Amino acid sequence: MKIQGRMFIWLSVFILIMAIVYGVWSKEPAGTTALFLAFGLSVMIGFYLGFTARRVDAGAQDDKEADVADDAGELGFFSPHSWQPLMLGFGGAIAFLSIAVGWWLIYFSAPFIVIGLFGWVFEYYHGENRTQ
Repeated sequence: MKIQGRMFIWLSVFILIMAIVYGVWSKEPAGTTALFLAFGLSVMIGFYLGFTARRVDAGAQDDKEADVADDAGELGFFSPHSWQPLMLGFGGAIAFLSIAVGWWLIYFSAPFIVIGLFGWVFEYYHGENRTQ
């Protein structure tokens, strides 16, 4: 993770230079704003990856002598049967459609978003109050 954090920080430096050059040269506000926002996003990702790299063990990508097989194994738990992302995607699509059609449509998307979000967060909840 350490190398990815450095890559994003260097990318953010490049984007910042290009944003300044583009803003001075073109005097076009939309593209300049987009480049400055890309700079901010790149800094956030680079900071997060660098911050997280200090708290986790070094991976195979951080070792210059590592083989591809050294990074094999389980990467994490991913739910194979969850319908909640589909519900959130549907609600998000209706919410973004409301920008083009009319803001009244967001009232129809809110239940899909809320149900999908709560369903996804509490999908594997096994607390003391759960019924059998």
